[in-house]
Amino acid sequence: MGDPVLVATDEGTRWITLHRPDVRNAIDVETQEALAAALADAAVDGDVDAIVLTGTDPAFSAGGDLSRFDETDHIPFRFASHDLTQVVGLIERIEKPVVAALNGVATGVGAQLALACDVRIASERARLLWREGHLGLLPAHGGIARLVQLVGLAPARDLVLGGYDLDAERAHAIGLVSEVVAHDVLHDCVRDRLRLIAGRSPDAYAVAKRVLGTVAGLPLSTGLSVETLGQSLLVGTDEFAERLARARDRSAGRPD
Repeated sequence: MGDPVLVATDEGTRWITLHRPDVRNAIDVETQEALAAALADAAVDGDVDAIVLTGTDPAFSAGGDLSRFDETDHIPFRFASHDLTQVVGLIERIEKPVVAALNGVATGVGAQLALACDVRIASERARLLWREGHLGLLPAHGGIARLVQLVGLAPARDLVLGGYDLDAERAHAIGLVSEVVAHDVLHDCVRDRLRLIAGRSPDAYAVAKRVLGTVAGLPLSTGLSVETLGQSLLVGTDEFAERLARARDRSAGRPD
């Protein structure tokens, strides 16, 4: 069947592609382990500046492979579920840009992987589905908690409880994806977004990503303190000093 996760590097961007097209890139244990390894490697590889997570057409990911539910004893199931939650959370812990290129349907843990990414860019063919209720379950691995943080409680209620699916345009309307593009230019548009991000300081990006993840559920006063701490860490870096000097040179009319 081949590798369940394909890995390629293009101009500093690590492309990680879920690759089980015969089952719409459903995630079984082997795929989970391969994905975790690919993400961990990209996180520490000095030649990787950014990461793109996508799927082999026609889907992004149909979620967890149904074989995952063969273990129904509560304790082993919870252990396995926590393990998968950690894989999804790894995306948020990576201190590099992580972009989801949503090329098709994302549901179950497939949707949760997308929610954990910094930016989501959707093909016009993309759809995000919360259908766990049809199995007698509820969304896990951040499928409720991250959803509420991203779009608010009322839209999250509609998705989890209300039963409707999100096409790409509706996902964009509620702020769940950043932009919707023609399917055949999805990867080019992702590259364009990464070029914009590349102009930012990697240190500043890493700290801002961590601060954003931290303040989401905090009172404003606490969030302001976390921001200030993050800013004070960056002010002391050599990279900030170099960028500040270049900015002052430009302001004074001197060339870089």
